[in-house]
Amino acid sequence: MSIPTIPVTCYYNGQISRSETDVKYEGSETVIEPLEVPVECTFQELIDMIYLKTTIDKRRFKLVLICKYPLRSGKKFQPYPVRDDSSVRTMLDLVNTPTIEEIELYIKVVRVKAQVNQSVGGHADIFVRDNSNVAQFDYGCGPSSGPVPDTGPNGDDEDNANEERNDEYGEDVDDECDGDDGDVEVDRQASFFRAFNQVLENEQGIYVSAQAPYCDVSNHPDDETLDEPSPVAYHLPPTPHFQHVENLHNAVASSWTPWVEPTTANSSGEFVIGQVFNSKSDLQEAAKIYSIKAHQEYVVVASSKKLLVLRCKKAEECQCQWKLRAMVIKDTSLFVINKYTGPHTCVNPCLNRDHHQLDSQLVSTHIKALIKAQFSLSTAAIQASVMDKWGYQISYKKALDGKHKAIRQLYGDFSQSYTELPRLFLGIEQANPGCAVVWKTCETNLPNTEIFQRVFWSFKPSIEGFQHCRPVMSIDGTHLYGKYKGKLFIAMGCDGNNQLFPLAFAITEGENTDSWGWFLACIRNEVTQRAGICVISDRHPGIMAAMVDPYLGWATPFAYHRICMRHLASNFMTRFKDKILKNLVCRAALASTERKFKKHMNTIGRINSAALQWLEAVPFQLWALSHDGGRRYGLMTTNISEVFNSVLKGARSLPVTALVQLTFFRLNSYFVARREVGGNRLASSEQFTPYVDAQIQGRVVKAGSMEIVLYDHVKGLFHVKSRSGRTHRVNLHEKTCTCVKTLIYGFPCSHIISACQHRCVDFRLFVEDYYTTKSYYDTWAPLFHPIFNEDEWPLYDGTVILPPDSMRRFGSGRPKSTRLHNEMDVREGKTLITCGLCKQLGHNRRSCKNSNQAQ
Repeated sequence: MSIPTIPVTCYYNGQISRSETDVKYEGSETVIEPLEVPVECTFQELIDMIYLKTTIDKRRFKLVLICKYPLRSGKKFQPYPVRDDSSVRTMLDLVNTPTIEEIELYIKVVRVKAQVNQSVGGHADIFVRDNSNVAQFDYGCGPSSGPVPDTGPNGDDEDNANEERNDEYGEDVDDECDGDDGDVEVDRQASFFRAFNQVLENEQGIYVSAQAPYCDVSNHPDDETLDEPSPVAYHLPPTPHFQHVENLHNAVASSWTPWVEPTTANSSGEFVIGQVFNSKSDLQEAAKIYSIKAHQEYVVVASSKKLLVLRCKKAEECQCQWKLRAMVIKDTSLFVINKYTGPHTCVNPCLNRDHHQLDSQLVSTHIKALIKAQFSLSTAAIQASVMDKWGYQISYKKALDGKHKAIRQLYGDFSQSYTELPRLFLGIEQANPGCAVVWKTCETNLPNTEIFQRVFWSFKPSIEGFQHCRPVMSIDGTHLYGKYKGKLFIAMGCDGNNQLFPLAFAITEGENTDSWGWFLACIRNEVTQRAGICVISDRHPGIMAAMVDPYLGWATPFAYHRICMRHLASNFMTRFKDKILKNLVCRAALASTERKFKKHMNTIGRINSAALQWLEAVPFQLWALSHDGGRRYGLMTTNISEVFNSVLKGARSLPVTALVQLTFFRLNSYFVARREVGGNRLASSEQFTPYVDAQIQGRVVKAGSMEIVLYDHVKGLFHVKSRSGRTHRVNLHEKTCTCVKTLIYGFPCSHIISACQHRCVDFRLFVEDYYTTKSYYDTWAPLFHPIFNEDEWPLYDGTVILPPDSMRRFGSGRPKSTRLHNEMDVREGKTLITCGLCKQLGHNRRSCKNSNQAQ
């Protein structure tokens, strides 16, 4: 009677690739071999069959078997390691799964490492005298089984050897738990240890010799701090250093994992007795990664500052013998594995979506580099990154907790950051004298303690560079998303190249009349006293009140207030809910002449007289370009502030110290890049900025087709007719044109350029100095200087500043980091689809309700 068999397709000579939903075997040289596996086949019989079928040399190569295993849904797959008789039976049972057409077995061929007078598993005897009692060890007792240092050519007696081992690993030798440790001489053990080190160095080049002159036990050795060689043999792969942000999606803060990169000649990726770790946390992280890669879980039996004992979670259920015991090395922070039994012999009863050892602490370590590169990394992106890395779907809460821990590790604690903020400003001012910092705090009943309310800051290069910008400033406020609520106020200028110029910042308790008045007063007192500055903002009552307060220095004629056209149109849309009227309001605001402005206003009045009355209640000079008088230089919105708000969006969820540092470094990057652009244009004798050059070139082309009539050659009075037939009066002596565009933007319109060409006058004289390359360079010329190390900062001897409880967020979940969309976020000019059957708007052929009637 023939033995029943099950067909299995084997893949080898390639590599396993894994996605979120599937497992594949890829490679240009992949070989596929069919096998007929008996139903009662054992693991060893399967291995022998594969060696025979594939003709792989079993003396030189070891096989790792991975089965493509379906999840419960049947549409997703994950790798399932085949390493014992039970897993072979699980694999063969897939033949009864309806969704499986064939059983796919992926073979990973691993070269057998060099051996030193021992079997592959005999390396433990090099580190310890006798390891026969490892599987029966009692938790909490027994000597360390780590490597013993060389005692010199003459050797020592048995008692001295034991004393050295006690001193090194910080544990008293117990005769009851020693076994046969005293039967082997120290010299023989040390010679085996040196020989094993030499082989590993020759084969792998990564094992550090115990006798090396600079044997360091940290991941970042520093030759200047080495006093003497360490007697402990260890090897720890260095932490990767990323030079490009695009590599960060694969980054892990500590990439060491015994499963992926075995640290000894043991190719299975198991831990090894004598393995040393920088700290207990490094050992815990390695154990977590090992368990995740092996798809097994463990429980902590004992944990203290000097001891860590782990065992398999299914030890009682499946009699799995996996155990690990490690302890601290005396007078160091190093942890050494002194007892280990592995690998796991248990099998999971089902496939799990999550893993107990994949906790928020490990997630934070994994995403730390990602958070550093992108502050606003979403929780969904963290979940996807963990899935891609380890193949487990963690919960939303675990991903969010991991993100919060990574932020704390990178940028500090939220509450403590308010106390550290004064000293940070001292460090910035130490390297960059002239920075402006203004505090406002509240007194408390505690001595030498005050409660934070507001802080204002502006950097010296911004204060100096603003003198060469156009006299326009945009102000706006945005939310903070961290542990504490509040508002971030931003004041932005605009340079001659129409680029934003960060000027001043403030963190306040919120937007109100007092806070906006305080912010504008700080700008007037600490940043600029220029007269005639145009301030563009929304219509917040606090800003409106502060701009007319004569004691703050922003009332007319010392400054001019203008409001954002987009905010006005949004308020209008909220009130009247008419998109056609909203578009007419925007056209009226953008009209450069009063004639066009009146035309659009009359149209609005004919449609809705109440809407016209609402607009007339707002002074025209605040929002209409035709009534502006050239104060706002064509800037109709607060977009330059909104853009920088989006730049800081991720940082607004960080502690305040990190937020301040980000503004410093981000401003420095702006200054460095644009200073170089200005210097290059100066060197190439470019007279104006790229923005003005492009505008003037277009107007020069347009001016070539106009008709010119001279009326007064002394005053330069001209009559200019455009191709559309409209005429304009130009006065070169007064630098005016009836189109008003020269007054509005600060550089000549096409009519003035045409008149200048007619009389051979240089039209570049009509360009304001703010647009010259020299002014642009002077805007970005001031230098930021690097901040000193924190231990070199001046000491802060002022009062202790505490965060206000009134600003603390209470409640679960993360705060919303995206504002509610309103009319300003609606895409303009979007065309509605038209049905091809009924010719009506709002749907297509597929969703047409009249399709039957049309047919």
